[in-house]
Amino acid sequence: MSLSLPPLPPLPPLPPGRGPGRRRAVIVGAGLAGMLAAAALSGVVDEVVVLDRDDLPGGPEHRKGLPQGRHAHLLMAGGLAAMEDLVPGGGVRERLLAAGAREIPLGSGMLALTSEGWLRRWRHDGPRMLSCTRALLDWTVRDAVLAHTRTEVRRAGAVGLVGDAGRVRGVRIAGAGPGAAEGGTREETELAADLVVDASGRGSRVVTWLEEIGVTDVRTRSVDCGLVNATRVYRTPAGAEQFPLTIVQADPYRSRPGRSGMVLPIEQDRWMVSLAGTRGGGEPPADPDGFLAYALALPSPLVGRLASGAEPLTGVHISRSTSNVRRYLEKAARWPEGFVALGDAVATFNPAYGQGMSVAALGARLLAGEVRRDGPLAPGLARRVQRGSARWVDAAWAAAVGQDVWYPDTRGARPTTADRLTTAYSRRLTRAATGSHRAAAALWDVTSLRTGPARLFRPRTLLDVACGPLLPPLSGPPLTASERKILGELDRAAAETGATAAKR
Repeated sequence: MSLSLPPLPPLPPLPPGRGPGRRRAVIVGAGLAGMLAAAALSGVVDEVVVLDRDDLPGGPEHRKGLPQGRHAHLLMAGGLAAMEDLVPGGGVRERLLAAGAREIPLGSGMLALTSEGWLRRWRHDGPRMLSCTRALLDWTVRDAVLAHTRTEVRRAGAVGLVGDAGRVRGVRIAGAGPGAAEGGTREETELAADLVVDASGRGSRVVTWLEEIGVTDVRTRSVDCGLVNATRVYRTPAGAEQFPLTIVQADPYRSRPGRSGMVLPIEQDRWMVSLAGTRGGGEPPADPDGFLAYALALPSPLVGRLASGAEPLTGVHISRSTSNVRRYLEKAARWPEGFVALGDAVATFNPAYGQGMSVAALGARLLAGEVRRDGPLAPGLARRVQRGSARWVDAAWAAAVGQDVWYPDTRGARPTTADRLTTAYSRRLTRAATGSHRAAAALWDVTSLRTGPARLFRPRTLLDVACGPLLPPLSGPPLTASERKILGELDRAAAETGATAAKR
């Protein structure tokens, strides 16, 4: 199964206004998935209304309701390509780079320690991903969509669907009725819509909403390794502006809690240092000294050495909203016309694997293709979108859960025979990628969501896995001479800071 899709056809001309009969789409949630859905629908319906409970910031600032917003985010090549197709008014990539985001080539711009050893850096760049804060990414997309489409954002909370198991005709909105401030009941109003999209995120109540209108057979699964994220932002040291993205990955296969860390270059000449660990003793601490000690104690101290020599700009932010949750909406026996769920409303993934934003973007692109080809009222459209977008959800779910099940205190799943077979192949592929460019390229293509998992089972890739790494394993990170010099300077700066602190 391939995840590669042809480019979307151009948007058709906007239809002429039809007075009271104008078509309306309502989107629940003004986050990334919601604004991408608005972009997907804006050229096809006459009115797009986005509902959100929170006030949206007027710039690239952290917003309430996004528990992972302060932690590391990477926009993979597949997700970026989908956004480029969807978002009007100029390229998302160019806007983000102009605002200070960094473009990271997977082949040459990254230092990565995997469970099977250090990945090499090759002359061929491979796919590229973008590195920036989630606040900047959300703001860039939202600003472009609101500036170039007829999209209205209303501060309101949706509390249910209007309609039945055959068709959704709108949403119920809760407002503040008389006496609400004194604990009185909230008044509910109905907002009619030809198409409703639930993009309300990790806290979606889509299963309950569907049950209320008669769709009662949606199965839900949760796999939770208890991951805790701890993140602190630093000023990028002078001279280290081009230091590569640095990742020390967790090792799920040693029957002990996972520990990982990364140094992510972000806008405004800053480093975002994110640590993560699973329950049972792997959780990173929230105090600054403990944060640094944890980073230095990772399987490679590289993340800790970089952070020790940099100037901190924030405190340590902690988040525990990291479980994998899958709502199998596409498997419901009946699905109402006029209703689609996208992004985290369908599935949330352990953020360590960096695929949630791309899955949401690819789902919105599929929605755009369907409505542009057949119109928003086409019979079966909602079902086709729900089933079609499940392909990307399944791929990301397999990648996340396939590793999380191996942590000793994971709740919701234990390794099956299929997991053992898949993991054995995945580990051999990763080991081959440490010393084989072709094996590494296959790994990049799939993790970037440029292609589907079938890419890993092509005859050439199978041969590469069978042959294993063609080059000997690296004994340490593949640093250039200039990068070694920078690291040495940071070590000296950290030592001097420690000596000064000891004298006080």
